Amino acid sequence: MQWLTSLFVVAVIAEMITRLWLSTRQIAAVHAHRDRVPEMFRGQIELADQQKAADYTVARARLSRVSTVFEAVIRLVFTLGGGIVLVDALWLRAELSQLWHGAFVIGTVLLLLSLLSLPFALWRTFKLEARFGFNRVSPGLFVADLAKGLLLGVVLGGPVVLGALLLMDRGGQWWWLYAWLAWTGFSLALTWAFPRFIAPLFNRFSPLNDETLKQRVEALLARTGFASKGVFVMDGSRRSSHGNAYFTGVGRNKRIVFFDTLLERLGASEVEAVLAHELGHFRLQHVRQRIILSLFTSLIGLALLAWAARQPGIFAAFGVPSPSSHAALLLAMFVAPAFTYFVTPLGAWWSRRHEFQADDFAAKNASASALADALVKLYRANASTLTPDPIHSAFYDSHPPALVRIARLQAL
Repeated sequence: MQWLTSLFVVAVIAEMITRLWLSTRQIAAVHAHRDRVPEMFRGQIELADQQKAADYTVARARLSRVSTVFEAVIRLVFTLGGGIVLVDALWLRAELSQLWHGAFVIGTVLLLLSLLSLPFALWRTFKLEARFGFNRVSPGLFVADLAKGLLLGVVLGGPVVLGALLLMDRGGQWWWLYAWLAWTGFSLALTWAFPRFIAPLFNRFSPLNDETLKQRVEALLARTGFASKGVFVMDGSRRSSHGNAYFTGVGRNKRIVFFDTLLERLGASEVEAVLAHELGHFRLQHVRQRIILSLFTSLIGLALLAWAARQPGIFAAFGVPSPSSHAALLLAMFVAPAFTYFVTPLGAWWSRRHEFQADDFAAKNASASALADALVKLYRANASTLTPDPIHSAFYDSHPPALVRIARLQAL
């Protein structure tokens, strides 16, 4: 299957070139508008804010360019370069059972990937974010977050990997269907447990204690028919000055969460409008649709994996001469993104469509003008560019461009 090897190399290079090209367009577009505030935002956004947003966007894009090339190289090194085979051979010396051997090979590869990406995370946090005044993470907190993430990966990911390998080796020809059912249950349980048991490991959550705002929020919840386990304020300021809001959980274990940095910047009517937008995603079934799509794509992916795992030639084409269940999982992780990258614009388009619908919901149940004012404040505070490249935005952005979104809200 020499053709498959060539196709994979072409796909990796095509993805890398496309990412670099889009990044170049973004840098050029943002830089071209650096010294001029768009007419729509004059009086709300100062020239200094526009320049900061441009410089921040360009700095992030340049770091992304380096990581894009690095990721392409790593993908080829671990597959065609023999990285997976090398790790596999090293663990063979331990003479473990096939199940545990496979689990440790996968764990080692994931650990290596985390270590290789660590310099980028350090640079992003302590250089890039700090340069623009956003970072508030201390070295100690960074290490603590890293340790907690690693521990969670072992506690939650370990059983998933062991279960997958066990089903692949002993589940028969329908193992992929059993694995999908188990994954579905695990994903839903994790979504339910996240707000109560996982998120508090990293942040503190306190009930909203502003009585005026609380009454306004409760009135909005009542008229939109939304039931939750409470409205909470998260100490996002411990790590960053960026502001946001979200709701999380499923069933009766839903929570509404405001970053404390967001509440510091927005008035009561603006907070209400932002919350109405977030509630729109729930009331319009956006969250459910995304879960269903995620489960459907995972089903298709597991079915394809089951077929590919029975083709020895596919393993050899991607640099693994000896087929195994753990090698199949690792190859899927390295190979699949090269072939699915070019459907990214479809996901971005779908997400932007949902954002427009949630804006409409907020306009009906709160205030379109208040939401527009809140977004402008968040664009300014988060140094979000107001003038992205149209093609870059269409390819990646999950939210509509600022000019388009604000103009639409003003019309509403």
